[in-house]
Amino acid sequence: MEHVDVLIVGGGMVGTALACSLSGKGLSIAVLEQTAPPAFAPEQEPDLRVSAISPASARLLDGIGAWERIRSMRAAPYLRMQVWEDDEAHGTLFTAEEAGNDVLGHIVENRIIQLATTECVREREDIRYLCPARIARIDYQPKASRVTLEDGTVFVARLLVAADGARSAVRDAAGIGITSWDYPMHALVASCETAYDQQDITWQRFTATGPQAFLPLTGAHASLVWYNTPTEVKRLLALSDEELTAAFSAAFPQKLGGIRRLISRGSFGLTRRHAASYAKDGVVLAGDAAHTIHPLAGQGVNLGYQDVAALADTVLQAHAEGKDFADISVLRRYERLRKPANLAMQTGMDAFCYGFANTLPPLRAARKLGMKLADKAGPFKRGVIRYALGLPFRG
Repeated sequence: MEHVDVLIVGGGMVGTALACSLSGKGLSIAVLEQTAPPAFAPEQEPDLRVSAISPASARLLDGIGAWERIRSMRAAPYLRMQVWEDDEAHGTLFTAEEAGNDVLGHIVENRIIQLATTECVREREDIRYLCPARIARIDYQPKASRVTLEDGTVFVARLLVAADGARSAVRDAAGIGITSWDYPMHALVASCETAYDQQDITWQRFTATGPQAFLPLTGAHASLVWYNTPTEVKRLLALSDEELTAAFSAAFPQKLGGIRRLISRGSFGLTRRHAASYAKDGVVLAGDAAHTIHPLAGQGVNLGYQDVAALADTVLQAHAEGKDFADISVLRRYERLRKPANLAMQTGMDAFCYGFANTLPPLRAARKLGMKLADKAGPFKRGVIRYALGLPFRG
């Protein structure tokens, strides 16, 4: 039986970043992960699952030593983002220059992020990293939760952290409920080789059936995301590479330069989830275990890293002051910091998702006018961009 101060269940992008953020302050930490990410090689084709890493998230990753590792593998910076409905002329262009930043963000494959943060975890002497770690049983007890692995290893944790994703076993074991519903659309994702070399712009077009997005990857590669009804996504997935390429080419603007080759494709359903609470005595939720969001703005992992920053700060401040960092009175501070912010972002994304699905002519006209005004909004537009990037709001 091994007693630890902090036991993080889930060694993905969020769990490993949290472990590193807590490291070096006198706490004993363990991370349990079921599956290690496959090794990286430069000649590999890009993965399907990617994230738009904001400047704030990049700073957090840099602080734990992961960002340079990521950039040494693959990360595609983007400086501009074009958003429109039917006509690009009535859309809005966001730029890094307007935000007062070098970039708007980087598109990075999820596996690469996890590889980099896992390497950082493995280097820390105060973190025990177990992978593959298959959990047989989780027994929640305030400040003395037990996690039993299939090989018989038992951990007892003062603070048990749920970083084990949307279907969190830790959240269930602690008896924390969630509200959830499925969005009336699925996402078709495809990685492709493009006619143009490295691009520095993301494109997002809103349609009645869901957004369509172009995300630049390293070199002459891109990630395409097409949100549509489950029936239509199923139909599109059944098309040949040539037919699907033609469908993408018809939907996306000509200025993208065309698609030379589809590399891979897939789809997934979309579900919004939000935990009833983020903490109980001796247990706390972070990342997808606490909330999932519509991915149209790529905010999912960025919200998870904001959780990491707030939770690490809360725990370490309490520890430095000699307080019980696993006590609910301490953990509620983290919940107060993150729950309203995450709910606001969820609600905002839903407003975009459902607002653009309404085809009533007055609403369509209002949306076009709103986008045109947003493009000319000056200081307010700049502040909104900075907020989305996780930077201080500044008009």
